[in-house]
Amino acid sequence: MTFVGQKIRSSKIFPWRFFALFSAGILLCSFSALGQSQPASTPSEQQAPSEQLAAGINGTVIDATGAVVAGAQVRLTRSDPSLTQEVLSGDLGQFAFANLAPGPFQITVTSTGFAAQKLSGVLHSGEVYITPPMKLAPATLNTEIEVSARQTEVAEAQIKVQEKQRVFGVVPNFYVSYIPNAAPLSAKQKFELAWKSSIDPVTFALTGVVAGAEQAQNAFAGYGQGAQGFAKRFGAAYVDTATSTFIGGAILPSLLKQDPRYFYKGTGSTRSRVLYAIANSVMCKGDNQHWQPNYSAIAGGLAAGGISNLYYPPKDRGVALVFENTLIGTGTTAIFNLLQEFVVRKITPHAQNASSSHP
Repeated sequence: MTFVGQKIRSSKIFPWRFFALFSAGILLCSFSALGQSQPASTPSEQQAPSEQLAAGINGTVIDATGAVVAGAQVRLTRSDPSLTQEVLSGDLGQFAFANLAPGPFQITVTSTGFAAQKLSGVLHSGEVYITPPMKLAPATLNTEIEVSARQTEVAEAQIKVQEKQRVFGVVPNFYVSYIPNAAPLSAKQKFELAWKSSIDPVTFALTGVVAGAEQAQNAFAGYGQGAQGFAKRFGAAYVDTATSTFIGGAILPSLLKQDPRYFYKGTGSTRSRVLYAIANSVMCKGDNQHWQPNYSAIAGGLAAGGISNLYYPPKDRGVALVFENTLIGTGTTAIFNLLQEFVVRKITPHAQNASSSHP
């Protein structure tokens, strides 16, 4: 209005024109005020709704005895199928889902040898939902067959990756799983792994190195020297490797339902990893995913040592050789496990990733 008045005075217009302009200005201001006016808002409308806070779900998986179940597959499903998530229960049976939107959900827990367990609920904004213990009951026969078939397929896919594991891209590293909860191997898969390890070209090359070192030191002097002595040492060393691999890595593990692989730990303190690696020279994981004494490796070493009495020179045979070779084999396994835990993975291309444990 000040601008209009200033313009009128500078133009020196007549009073009736001033009145007309003044009236038009009043009308324009009135229309502008009407256009901008809004109905009075209620207190709830004046306050913007707060954002929904992320929520979470935590729980534990146990069996009928109350023992925790590690490696169980826990699936979270929502009304939107694209929001489905899966995790594996940890060493203490725990599982967790974080950064979840509020709303209804369903949790399904499955594990080898157990029937599936389900839980439904509604998640509220900012809530950390603690589920009751997810207790798994033994599976019926049909469920066991279905789960077993699926796990065989998973194990086969994991073995294909294991067979690409080579130290420096050359030396086979087939008997190590970098997936802590890898699917158990079937008897057929255990034999296939032993066969492929035994006929690998690098196995023959390393056997030749061992035979050459023995000949240079004149070990097992009854074999003599020259090409014939080397051939005998090579044959003995290779049969040692093959019998130990098949008996301790395929035959007995199939009969005793034990897994012949070393399961890489990779986490925890250095001390815990050292103790884990050493313990795994006499302990192993069963096909039921529980830790147990490694009867397969111990008995396999004794059996291979006993068989070696058939082809070693007479003066080198005897019970002492059998137990000596078994103890040396156990100690060597402990050293290899330490190398696996702290060194080998860094120099092994195509090492498996834990996230690929379940396709």
